[in-house]
Amino acid sequence: MLMIPESVVKYQHEIWQAIGETFVMVGISITAAVLIGLPLGTLLYLFRRGQRYQNRPLFMILGSLVNIIRSFPFLLLVVFMIPFTRLVVGTSIGTLAATVPLSVIAVAYYARLVEQALLDVPRGVIEAASSMGASTMQLVVKFLYVEARSGLVLGLTTATISFISYSTVMGIVGGGGVGDFAIRYGYQRFETEIMVFTIIIMIILVQMIQYTGSRLSRWLDRRS
Repeated sequence: MLMIPESVVKYQHEIWQAIGETFVMVGISITAAVLIGLPLGTLLYLFRRGQRYQNRPLFMILGSLVNIIRSFPFLLLVVFMIPFTRLVVGTSIGTLAATVPLSVIAVAYYARLVEQALLDVPRGVIEAASSMGASTMQLVVKFLYVEARSGLVLGLTTATISFISYSTVMGIVGGGGVGDFAIRYGYQRFETEIMVFTIIIMIILVQMIQYTGSRLSRWLDRRS
């Protein structure tokens, strides 16, 4: 029979709250990645040399912006964005405030993965779409996204796991979440059982996301 440590039972309310905060942070960042990162990555692809709307200045500007954001150590990015975070949500502390820098890095991170997934689409697909007179929107939605759907899902899966890792840092600015709970109760209070339990929770969560994303990607790939 599985025995749950007494310390875990004692802090079960705080544990569930921390899990909920992690889901909020990751959920909002994923939404930002899809709504903004997907179009941004598509523009990076379209503006590349040899593509339909090749535009070196715009490609350099967007690419540099994405690279600068991605090159920031995440903790420094969080601190650097405090004024902007306060402007957007009215505070720099709390779970909602933590979603701002997390969403920014999510957009930049996923945009590059989207660009790479679209670059893997065979050139023949683009030529076929152009020969049929497809508009830019039709090219993107009915050809590029359809052909790259498996890679896009795998990219989002990888990004989601990274966002979970990033979310553990948000306790520094009072963002809460599982990582913050593990530090406050497991490390600072020397509750080793709590620390181990939260690590297990994170491992299980990551494995579930990876399994689901991989299965969905394989299913979409078979439909191609």
